[in-house]
Amino acid sequence: MTRKSIAVVEDNADNRLLVQALLEDWYDLTEYATGIEALAGLRGSTPDLVLLDISLPEMDGIEVARAIRADERLRHLPLVALTAHAMSGDRERFLQSGFDAYVAKPIIDEQELLATIAGLLDQAEPAR
Repeated sequence: MTRKSIAVVEDNADNRLLVQALLEDWYDLTEYATGIEALAGLRGSTPDLVLLDISLPEMDGIEVARAIRADERLRHLPLVALTAHAMSGDRERFLQSGFDAYVAKPIIDEQELLATIAGLLDQAEPAR
């Protein structure tokens, strides 16, 4: 069975390293530091899932999610918001913006992240 691929869009190098350490044993990872870089990369090589930070320079994660949902080739991708925004209503706002799930940073519960990813990949499998 081939490994699933995940695009990690995160401008903070330390956070990218943490996500890499948590996921590299199970998934093939491609990392992007900006939303613009990610959109260009995703159009060239489509992953199975995207982990997308909300607070990105140039183009925030919500704008990137909307661009992905507007792209015929990418709109099927499961999107997980990675964010330190944990205020009341943030989760709903992210889901309404096109995200499929939400994981708070800092990532304290590795199992929550892994379960979120696995659940979305299982749901997406029949659609591909």
